[in-house]
Amino acid sequence: MDMEQAINKAKEQFAAALTHLKSEFSKLQIGRAHAGLVEGIMVEMYGAVQPLKAIANIAIPEPKTIMIQPWDRGGLHAIEKAITDSGLGLNPINNGVAIIINMPPMTEERRADVAKIVKTLAEEARIVIRTSRQDAHTAFKQMKDANQMTEDDVFGAEKRLQVLVDSANNDIDSAAKSKEQDIMTI
Repeated sequence: MDMEQAINKAKEQFAAALTHLKSEFSKLQIGRAHAGLVEGIMVEMYGAVQPLKAIANIAIPEPKTIMIQPWDRGGLHAIEKAITDSGLGLNPINNGVAIIINMPPMTEERRADVAKIVKTLAEEARIVIRTSRQDAHTAFKQMKDANQMTEDDVFGAEKRLQVLVDSANNDIDSAAKSKEQDIMTI
């Protein structure tokens, strides 16, 4: 591995951390209906556990309503059970054709709880960034010890890497701040 490969690997890990963070943010319930809230719920059907989006059509007929229509009506009960057991605090209604979920209004206490979750997720992303940076630093040190890099090369590489780290952390902070504003807006 050379210096560019180490930096590019770190850059890819930074991007993956931000993508994962945004994915996790989309799953948070903030009072508005969106398919991302339920599409990843794992449902046991046909003797296998699979994500809800693989066995049903998810639609948003109204801003506060999610409608889940399975391709096989025999799966309604399994989907209803999976949603109830998911811990999202959603109350599914089975009308025999589809599952209807009316989004509960966000209380001030629930908003504060979700804001804490946002901060926790953002910190987890920062930890990934720090770990990736440390891996790159280790690679630089190994290259220096193997006489593949000079002290000046290591210094320059670390400086370039720190610019990328700062940028990734700023992206995480702005994503978290944006999500917190969404949550706290009534």
